[in-house]
Amino acid sequence: MKIYSYKDLSESKIKELCSRQIEDDKLVEERVTSIIESVKNDGDKALFNFAKTFDQINLQKLFLDAEELKTIALTIPVVAKEAIETAYQNIKTFHQSQLKTEDKVETMPGVICWRESRAIEKVGLYIPGGTAVLPSTFLMLATPAIIAGCKEIIVCSPPQSDGKTNCYLAYCAVLLGIEKIYLIGGAQAVAAMAFGTESVPQVYKIFGPGNRYVTTAKTRVQNKVAIDMPAGPSEVLVIADETANPSFVAADLLAQAEHGTDSQAILVSTSKEFITQALLEIENQLSILPRKEIAAKAIANSYAILVDDLTMAMEFSNEYAPEHLILATENFEKLIPMIINAGSVFLGNLTPESAGDYASGTNHTLPTSGFAKAYSGVSTDAFLKKITFQHLSDNGLNNIGATVETLAAAEGLQAHKNAITIRVGSQKSGVRR
Repeated sequence: MKIYSYKDLSESKIKELCSRQIEDDKLVEERVTSIIESVKNDGDKALFNFAKTFDQINLQKLFLDAEELKTIALTIPVVAKEAIETAYQNIKTFHQSQLKTEDKVETMPGVICWRESRAIEKVGLYIPGGTAVLPSTFLMLATPAIIAGCKEIIVCSPPQSDGKTNCYLAYCAVLLGIEKIYLIGGAQAVAAMAFGTESVPQVYKIFGPGNRYVTTAKTRVQNKVAIDMPAGPSEVLVIADETANPSFVAADLLAQAEHGTDSQAILVSTSKEFITQALLEIENQLSILPRKEIAAKAIANSYAILVDDLTMAMEFSNEYAPEHLILATENFEKLIPMIINAGSVFLGNLTPESAGDYASGTNHTLPTSGFAKAYSGVSTDAFLKKITFQHLSDNGLNNIGATVETLAAAEGLQAHKNAITIRVGSQKSGVRR
């Protein structure tokens, strides 16, 4: 892990450190475009072929039904079942609290405006497989979708080597009442949900994190279907001062690094001595991790930055716009107002990112690659549309009429003006038909 001094960095170097660019991005884009076209043109046939090519599996069908999921779910260890249930309850509680009924507003006498929420009817959830199984992502996406009231929830996740799914995902499906899991991964899953195939229904919005192929596919299909956000390789930025614990911070950085070789784990500290201690702790903890090879590559591509004070640390953090921001300091309260760009924030020395990843209740599907500057993480709202309503009374028509007529005339839109003029005239004459 390289170490930089923030005050010595040029503006261009800071932008480079925050860019998350990877050399083969163009190659990924070309491959994803080809995959999408294949699924769009050949439907299920392409999906079976990609399962054979990418997953080395000859699938007999593209999904597991409710009975198969129940059978697989029975094999889950009791302790894992209990952990999933606890996480589900916390996630459900937090996301249910986001349902709000907005008040009606009288913008002027007789003119009433308001908004009402409606669920997106058909949504697609992508649950990554790859080098790790992620039942937590299943809970994070399906729970708010159910709370929002989405009528059709399509779940895609890569198959295991036996052509099935694992007991953890199967148990989540049973717990949540999801009756099918489609055994499709990668860019081809995104394409299937975006365009529909003989087996996979087309959806209106696609949710879920994934690797660069999944993220690129989501951005490619936006002209056809909505997406939650460009959620690519995961990342964490830890701000630490002299009140932080080096072993805690090292564990947080490694927790991020073990996601994948393209993950980023950034340390920003006010103390050079702390950075040295944290890096030593990383070496010690890394050696015993089952996924140490993956984590080591991610750490090698990450860096630490020495800053003069916490204000400078926040300046860099807001430019980086991290998916996960950990404030490893006893002084976190004064930093909260300074946070402008971040997906999810973890406050203090006893709050690891993994708490939010699994069970605190907040959602772990978050914007990466700097998109926290413009996107929020997944929430119940992400599965809802807001529809505006307005109603004019007789008094309201009189009060707003002249304003609308004047503006419509200014824009040269006579029919718009007439829509008011005719009603006002009818009102004055007492004839409503």
